[in-house]
Amino acid sequence: MNNFEVLFSGDFLNAEGKVATGYYGEDLLATAPHVRYGFIMDQSPVKLGEAYGEHLYRMQLEPQHVAAADGIVLIRPYVRRSAFANGAERLVVIGRAGVGTDKIDLAACTENDVAVFNAPESLTHSTASAALLLMLALAKRLPAQERMARSGDWRNQASVTGDDLAGQTLGIIGLGRISWELIRLVEPFGMRVLAFSRHCAPTEAAARNVTLVDLETLLGESDHVSLHCALNNSTRGFFGEREFSLMKRTAYFINTGRGELVKQDAMIRALETHRIAGAGLDVFSPEPLAANDPLTRLDNVVLTPHWLPTTYRAVRLVGEAMARGILRAARGEPPEDVVNREVLTRPGFQTKLARFASNRSR
Repeated sequence: MNNFEVLFSGDFLNAEGKVATGYYGEDLLATAPHVRYGFIMDQSPVKLGEAYGEHLYRMQLEPQHVAAADGIVLIRPYVRRSAFANGAERLVVIGRAGVGTDKIDLAACTENDVAVFNAPESLTHSTASAALLLMLALAKRLPAQERMARSGDWRNQASVTGDDLAGQTLGIIGLGRISWELIRLVEPFGMRVLAFSRHCAPTEAAARNVTLVDLETLLGESDHVSLHCALNNSTRGFFGEREFSLMKRTAYFINTGRGELVKQDAMIRALETHRIAGAGLDVFSPEPLAANDPLTRLDNVVLTPHWLPTTYRAVRLVGEAMARGILRAARGEPPEDVVNREVLTRPGFQTKLARFASNRSR
């Protein structure tokens, strides 16, 4: 038996040293006695105490972590090239407990013969339903309704009258798993759906009652604009002053993707001047959103802490996907859903993986 050592990032834990979400695939990992696992304690709330909040979105994998494990599973930490300063003779796989890998230097991982895998299906429904929730909350003017209910003064109920999604136009930027699930979810509302995508064929879109249009048309005709494109060098900061100026003044902006897709200062100006009606945001740039950020003072936004799609169901799906990937690597087999697939044919990666082939019979 060749033991396979796994480290989970410290942000899996709470201040009591327990798994914060209650599940990380431990039941599946327990079926393989050759898999040993622990946590990166030097980046945990147990070790950092009150300073943990300051480090949460700045943490990164360090060379000592790379040297100490055969597999690493992480939520928030960056994986920069500096993590491989001493090489990666031992590390075989990195599991991203989620979908996005924009905080991982995939090229550096490949060069060091480390496969990166994620859980692409795990957050599809929960993220799409989060976008729908934000759309409904904005359309129904839920924040203003709640403030009035709590105030005890209900004389001006008509001033917080909302609207229905039925008959309105939803504009989706980027067509992927989450977008298609959102489109499925809004079908009962009878919305007109426009989409801007560089990859979807018009025939595929038409088959699902989606009309492909250019970005300018989408922004000019949509009552709700929902952002779902991947973050990369071509999309970083692409949504700015010009894009907000093209939206209807009565339109709402939804972002459950990545904050870096948007020029946040331009969005704040659009909201402060009521150039758009409002926004529903689960992501920001930078994160976490500062308590004194201008967005926190606006009454036409709904803000959630980059956690709205994280449900108990999604946590279970992510944990299972991570455990399956680790178990495959611990048997000398590549995980499913490897993101940097070019690593799979590299002799160095194959040699590292072969160390655990003897575990296949266990």
